[in-house]
Amino acid sequence: MARPALKPFARASISNCRAKKLLHLASGLLADPLADFSRGQQESASKTTLPAYDPSCYLCPGNKRAQGDTNPKYESTFVFVNDYSAVKEEQAEYHPDSDTKDLSSQLLRAEPVTGKCYVITFSPSHNLTLADLKPVEILPVIQTWTRLYSAHLSPFSTLARVAASTTLPPAGHNESISRPNAQYRYMQIFENKGAAMGCSNPHPHGQVWTTTGLPEEPKVELEQMVKYCKEHGGRHLLEDYAKLESEKKERVVFENETFLALCPWWATWPFEVMIVSRKHKRALVDFNDKERADLAEAIAEVTRRYDNLFETHFPYSMGIHQAPLEGWADEIEASYFHMHFYPPLLRSATVRKFLVGYEMMAEPQRDITPEQAAARLRGCGGVLYRHKLE
Repeated sequence: MARPALKPFARASISNCRAKKLLHLASGLLADPLADFSRGQQESASKTTLPAYDPSCYLCPGNKRAQGDTNPKYESTFVFVNDYSAVKEEQAEYHPDSDTKDLSSQLLRAEPVTGKCYVITFSPSHNLTLADLKPVEILPVIQTWTRLYSAHLSPFSTLARVAASTTLPPAGHNESISRPNAQYRYMQIFENKGAAMGCSNPHPHGQVWTTTGLPEEPKVELEQMVKYCKEHGGRHLLEDYAKLESEKKERVVFENETFLALCPWWATWPFEVMIVSRKHKRALVDFNDKERADLAEAIAEVTRRYDNLFETHFPYSMGIHQAPLEGWADEIEASYFHMHFYPPLLRSATVRKFLVGYEMMAEPQRDITPEQAAARLRGCGGVLYRHKLE
């Protein structure tokens, strides 16, 4: 289900019975800030049983993939064109019916889309996740994202002027990033973690899709950001929002010099988190070395706290929203780098939230408030729970 558009005051409602319960919980916070945030149904802590190398895994170093290609003996990240790409550079042409009086052409509308899809492994180790990695080990992932974005960036974009000076050179045989055969409009970087999110291979990896069109969710966000910028004298919606949240603190999970990790005011998922830069940054290529290191730290903090919350490999879908690869000047300048984490778990490692019934037909409902979720996650810092089981 699509998340509400980025609006300054949009927030999902809470039913009356839940509101009364939350009011009761809030009344006890002066006694103990975490006393009423019960861990809920708690199963035994899960311990990783996967091997560091799996000979049957098509993502492990040196193994053969579905189409017959063999992975290099990579030691950090590894990028390749998806063997089962959802969109492709070469696809059959589609020509919609030009008869505007025909009902089919009026109601059944479709547009052709081409693109290029990549897979990026985060580590050569089969049994690790982002939560297991130190910030310095996540940094190569961010650098690879940045190189991919730069390789597909329009030369006419204002971002192209900074891309060359802020992007590290390709890392030898571990990457096969060639210029696409067309200029694509948008790049969606994302990760689906866990079987609950449809991930069929536990080897740490994410995906990158580039497409000729601007997808719906980034499009709606970008429209809101362009509108806010025009109506508020060039100010940026998410920069103002980050300033507000930094002052209030109640929904902040983690912060460093460059980024805030917070449970958004408008969150739909129980432990939804957004990582947002404090200052206006349009895309990955705008970051310097220190800022990339701070982003790696923020990602490590969020993913580790997720796993510690219910002492399990916490599933989620994570994605980066940033400036389009190609766009009008006002679109590029109004764009604002941020990351969304959408996790399904609600009360334990096996109890998840389902968007059904009223939430599917009318509007989402909060099971807990963003303030409660942030408090829970703030209390889950420190050592990754799996390390205590060793």
